[in-house]
Amino acid sequence: MTEQGIGILILIGGFMGLMLIRVPVAFALGISSVVTAMHLDLPLLLIGQRMVNGLYSFTFLAVPFFILVGNIMTEGGISDRLVKFADVLVGRFRGGLAQGNVVASTFFGGISGSSVADVASIGSFLIPAMKRRGYPAEYSVAVTVTSSVQGVLIPPSQNMIYYALAAGGLPISKLFIAGYVPGLILSGTLMFLCWLMAVRHNHPTGNKYAFREGLQVLAKASIGLFTIVIIIGGIVGGIFTATESAAVAVVYALLVTIFVYRSMDRTKVRRIMSGTLETLAMVVAIIMTSSAFGYLLSYLQVPSALADYILSLSSSPIAIMLMINVLLLVLGMLMDMGVLILILTPILLPIAVKIGVDPIHFCIIMMLNLGIGVCTPPVGISLMVGCGIGGVSIEKTIKSLLPFYLAMVVVLALVTFFPVLSLGYAYSGLFCHPFQQHSATDSGLFCRLLMRRC
Repeated sequence: MTEQGIGILILIGGFMGLMLIRVPVAFALGISSVVTAMHLDLPLLLIGQRMVNGLYSFTFLAVPFFILVGNIMTEGGISDRLVKFADVLVGRFRGGLAQGNVVASTFFGGISGSSVADVASIGSFLIPAMKRRGYPAEYSVAVTVTSSVQGVLIPPSQNMIYYALAAGGLPISKLFIAGYVPGLILSGTLMFLCWLMAVRHNHPTGNKYAFREGLQVLAKASIGLFTIVIIIGGIVGGIFTATESAAVAVVYALLVTIFVYRSMDRTKVRRIMSGTLETLAMVVAIIMTSSAFGYLLSYLQVPSALADYILSLSSSPIAIMLMINVLLLVLGMLMDMGVLILILTPILLPIAVKIGVDPIHFCIIMMLNLGIGVCTPPVGISLMVGCGIGGVSIEKTIKSLLPFYLAMVVVLALVTFFPVLSLGYAYSGLFCHPFQQHSATDSGLFCRLLMRRC
């Protein structure tokens, strides 16, 4: 075996071996990187520099702020207001509480940007509420867990920031905007499935609210929902960068929860700060070690070798994207989402770009693939949290999850092969090859021709 092959075996094999014996991800990445560097006679100072450079980004500063604002909103009582507002919107329909679960996750995903935070917050009282209304416990967990996937699609998604860093600095604003339509399509698909299941199994309808009571619920929820306007409106409008908008959102969330909702005290603030620091420490360690790991992958030419191998299997972009989707789905079941984004983006993105996939479109494909992974055993952390709240085993929940898996895979296929759903400016994508990039000029010309024909 060549020196390069031995290095690849030590790096990837060492990482997988350490993961199998349950070594924490950050340590597994760091240890395998250091041992590989020693084998290749690379100075360890270089590995240390790569680890520090992984954090040397102004964009990364948005991550702790988004984690903090999500924790503030969770502890500050925004979740129950969002759930009640969702119940006002769809509760009167058959299976309304299940549909309200999906709507509440859509709203909360636009604030927290985290699937796990969604399940932990929304699920903590919606799963018991659905059980009290007569929904099966497994079904209640399945709805909550799968609807939380919108948290990784609908801005502000922390995982999109990881992708932007791993991809070399893509614009956060474009990534955020690209996630809206796929997120809403996923929401609508899950709501339709909940309605079908409700009709089939005779699930109960939810509460009916008077018009005035509904307005009162909307008024209370809109104060918290304005956080989304601050984050997205500020970024899209050019008022803030992603980092600045996250910092402003933190200040706004504190003011709302302390002075408007009056739901924040010193104990909660202490718990929020402690939880945020614990999460951030884990994220920082993973980003640093994955940066060194990614550098060694590049040094050993693993991305180019893998790209050549995949491209040698087929010349069809559709076949290649199917293979990439299957790879992401399988790996998403086995590893943490953030780690996979940081490791796989430098490897798979060049392949996608080579067959004509826009980097922003590929971001949405990757988010949805790995989002399905967080609610799939054996390592689906959102599924574990949901089953813990619902008091049911993962084995019993799987049967209820199967229709939802099918729905999410259908949405994944739509997002993959119809780029226009993610890239709203690429109108001609509906009529041309699905993986053929188009410039803004091409899209503008298409619009003018379409208007002239109409």
